[in-house]
Amino acid sequence: MDVKFQDRQANSTEQLNSTQQLSHSKPSVTFSVAEAVVKILADMGVEYAFGVSGGAIAPVWAALHQSSIQVLHFRHEAGAAFAAIEAHFASDRPVVVFTTTGPGITNALTGLLAARWEGAKVIFVSASTSAPQRGRWACQETSTYTMPSTGIFTSGQIFHYATTLERSDELPEVARRIALGLAQPGGFVAHLSIPTNIQTSSLKTSLPRVTLSHGLATASEETIAECVRLLSEGPFAIWVGFGARGAAKEIRQLAERTGAAVMCSPRAKGIFPENHPQFVGVTGFAGHKSVLTYMMQEQGPLRVLVLGTRLGEWTSFWNSVMVPKRGFVHVDIDPEIPGTAYPSAETFAIQSDVGIFVKALLKYFLQHQNQLTELLLPCSKPVIINPRAEGSVRPEVLMDAIQRQIVEGSNALVMAEGGNSLAWAINLLRFAKPSRFRVSTRFASMGHFVTGVVGATLVHNSKAVVIVGDGAMLMNNEVSTAVQYNIPAVWIVLNDGLYNMCAQGTKMQGFKGMDVEIPHTDFVKIACGMGADGIRVERESDIQAALEKAIATISPFVVDIVIDPTRLAPIGDRISSLISQGATDY
Repeated sequence: MDVKFQDRQANSTEQLNSTQQLSHSKPSVTFSVAEAVVKILADMGVEYAFGVSGGAIAPVWAALHQSSIQVLHFRHEAGAAFAAIEAHFASDRPVVVFTTTGPGITNALTGLLAARWEGAKVIFVSASTSAPQRGRWACQETSTYTMPSTGIFTSGQIFHYATTLERSDELPEVARRIALGLAQPGGFVAHLSIPTNIQTSSLKTSLPRVTLSHGLATASEETIAECVRLLSEGPFAIWVGFGARGAAKEIRQLAERTGAAVMCSPRAKGIFPENHPQFVGVTGFAGHKSVLTYMMQEQGPLRVLVLGTRLGEWTSFWNSVMVPKRGFVHVDIDPEIPGTAYPSAETFAIQSDVGIFVKALLKYFLQHQNQLTELLLPCSKPVIINPRAEGSVRPEVLMDAIQRQIVEGSNALVMAEGGNSLAWAINLLRFAKPSRFRVSTRFASMGHFVTGVVGATLVHNSKAVVIVGDGAMLMNNEVSTAVQYNIPAVWIVLNDGLYNMCAQGTKMQGFKGMDVEIPHTDFVKIACGMGADGIRVERESDIQAALEKAIATISPFVVDIVIDPTRLAPIGDRISSLISQGATDY
């Protein structure tokens, strides 16, 4: 591996002060630990808390209700955690997840691990068994006698920071560590476990007040100049990732000044306009063949400037075609990322916030230096399929209608759940603005967006729409929660009576006789039974009216689409990757 890593410089106005101060003042009133924790969280910018209650967490739950934080009571802890992820990305604020002991904690873990993988800021507050009752078969006992401590109650692969608050005088240090984590760029997932008897105990120390100071890593002027030199040696392309979402304006300026071709990861759709003449396509899972065409042509890029993406499997499939002649200039806030996905490729690695880096780069590219004068870039053009009068709805026709009615006809946030719905959305929808599209291609848990749409709609101040398969809709949804709080989320269900990604994928892998069928489900009846509204679509001619109604309604709404299961989703590269790893019956 040839990775040249450039040291970042600490700019006093932008770099995090590691000696971040806490002020302490004697409270004028007596606080319980539960009340103090909630007040500290509110002071850190928390506006929402999602969870499922229980007797052991009741003191914290009550304190949340008596605070400025808006509390939503969900139907499942995982749903609360997924909703917290999407509420964070829609608001850029930390969100609290709360649960009771035992199964409350374990139920939330899938969503919390997804938060870690997605780079969200989520603070998990749970209950644990009071010390005098530990080891005595307490109800849902949560202690080292009954549950693994490592990884759940300690810092590790799930939580950046985790601890059990055994005494009230530990609270200032706990608050300091959480504040430091929230002030760091990128994600931060913390777990604060509080024994029930500690929650109601009086605070025996001053109430800490933490002032958050956000810091950003920056590259030195020497590093920027060397990057400019490398990029000026020949044509280069820009590979945009989700980590560059805060630099959309600057990336467009850089592309237009230099004439660089632009491609993006699935999670980064819309950061650079997909209708821009310099956009070549989406890479990785359900991506566009136009990207590979561009990379393989003789006039392809000498280098690729990578901005805020790990270049992992679902972004690149580690395809050697994506490695340019002279390698990568890779910018990321995390110093461990550059050079990892392609260890044999030449990589000039830079640790920096993407936005700050691109702004600095623009100072060197003041004039338009169009490198595309004689080069016509390949691009992925939408395929128009005219609606048919008979038969179930083809996914391509549905996506075309969603593009016109929702993507272009509204300002709704569009989300796609794991499964074929994810593949169709990535491949066929086009976004011209950032922060309009959300998918998970890292942890990629089914049940993420079918519940996350509730959190996103709540804080987005506009509609949020999730495109979801019938399998995920049956797995976990929070329609009832949306009804309770009158959150006008929209679920568009691709109802084909199958785990169809599994059906199509295993067939491509050579497996036969797999159990992939799902009994017929009427999702409109289910939605109406929970107090929501909905409409069933069985013909392509009825799609437009259904989508118009869904966007216009002010209550939770389910669009149940009877989908043609025979249309092959664009999942071929993923299946090829699995086959290369030995997952085949040929």
